[in-house]
Amino acid sequence: MHEVFQLLTIAGVFVLSVISPGPNFAIVTSTAMTVSRRTGVVAGLGLAAASLTWALLAVAGIGIILTQVPWIYTAVKLAGAAYLIWLGFKMVLGARKSVALSDSQGITGATAFRKAYLVSMTSPKSIAFYGSIFFVMVPAHAAPWFYVAVVLMAALVSCVWYCGLALLFSHGATRRIFARAKTGIETTMGVALMGMGGKLLLSR
Repeated sequence: MHEVFQLLTIAGVFVLSVISPGPNFAIVTSTAMTVSRRTGVVAGLGLAAASLTWALLAVAGIGIILTQVPWIYTAVKLAGAAYLIWLGFKMVLGARKSVALSDSQGITGATAFRKAYLVSMTSPKSIAFYGSIFFVMVPAHAAPWFYVAVVLMAALVSCVWYCGLALLFSHGATRRIFARAKTGIETTMGVALMGMGGKLLLSR
């Protein structure tokens, strides 16, 4: 019973983590609105796959190593910052293009999956979160089923939230609103992504 309570507590922390605004939110919603519902859902699956990967790495102890070895953390942080700035710059450049033109830019499901996966895997937030939550909340000598449950739970929470966002933001009414305000929305999202990247570069 105690382990079940621990799982529920960790699940609550996972939920709070994924619903907080950030690069993941921007990637999945912009993909759902500018490309298609299916591609947005695939991007959501990419983020869920990243959550699964990070949870597996944390169980293996690598997540804690990353948070404890400064140069590795710095290298991943710089890579993530550069990637966010690049994505934001591309989004700002394409903000004035029509929706129809944006939809025909050859963004496939595989591309969306890979982009979303890389955004999450190079996020210092993910490193700190998965490294610290397993260090603080997961028992050092838990049963194997407990670790399996935590890993699957991380992937499931991420999948439900981000795929749900993709379905919401790809809805006809949402897309029509987006079509009328595309330039402003994409410019804002692009600047936000570049700002997040810049903040990472300047952070210590």
